[in-house]
Amino acid sequence: MKIISYNINGIRAAIKKGFNEWLEEEQPDVLCLQEVKAEQHQVDTAAWEKLGYQIYWMAAEKKGYSGVAVLTKIAPKHVEYGCGMEKYDREGRVLRVDFEDVSILNTYMPSGSSGEERQAFKMEWLEDFYQYIQSLKQDLPNLVVCGDYNICHTAIDIHNPDKNKNTSGFLPEEREWMTKFIDGGFIDSFRQFQPEPHHYSWWSYRAASRERNKGWRIDYLMATTEMKARLVDGKILPEVKHSDHCPVYLEIK
Repeated sequence: MKIISYNINGIRAAIKKGFNEWLEEEQPDVLCLQEVKAEQHQVDTAAWEKLGYQIYWMAAEKKGYSGVAVLTKIAPKHVEYGCGMEKYDREGRVLRVDFEDVSILNTYMPSGSSGEERQAFKMEWLEDFYQYIQSLKQDLPNLVVCGDYNICHTAIDIHNPDKNKNTSGFLPEEREWMTKFIDGGFIDSFRQFQPEPHHYSWWSYRAASRERNKGWRIDYLMATTEMKARLVDGKILPEVKHSDHCPVYLEIK
């Protein structure tokens, strides 16, 4: 099973930049999109359906904001919309698809970069989400939690760790949460295959950051430790450019 997670930063804009052509070429078994910024009826999905994808969508109540979607060539046995916590579900942050031997949870975690209020909201989310996932994996031990976490975990996941140590997304308390999350039974799948620095999944639109590879690795495919023997390959696809993020990839047996 080939799984791709991709913060698309506006699916309608991405389609204009060649997203559909890329999808036809890449054709993962499961594609998890974050920040779709649209409701499903606002998007022409005929090209996706022609490729054999079933489409599941969790939009935010606020127009043009947040939202997640899953495209899958494998029919799920169950789809769960949201995480059951209204303040997060109204922002369209969680969508889960369950297959016979694996579940994939697609999430767009909050950003705290706009100010103290949203940073506080992010920290509430992190605590609530941790408890939610710990409970969930008791029932679904073969679980992949993918998406935009909006956190760089370690110094090698960000181009300038010293300069950004007080920046949302690389705060000590956020990084500690990532350590706790992984220690709670997860594998950072990309790092299983690539231990080297300078691999990023998001770049600012400013100062030619992408061209200079001055980026952040904030998009992850976290797999439960029970799945370790099933991990075949993990990589980042920085050459794919429909967004300020790029796709991240995981192949499992």
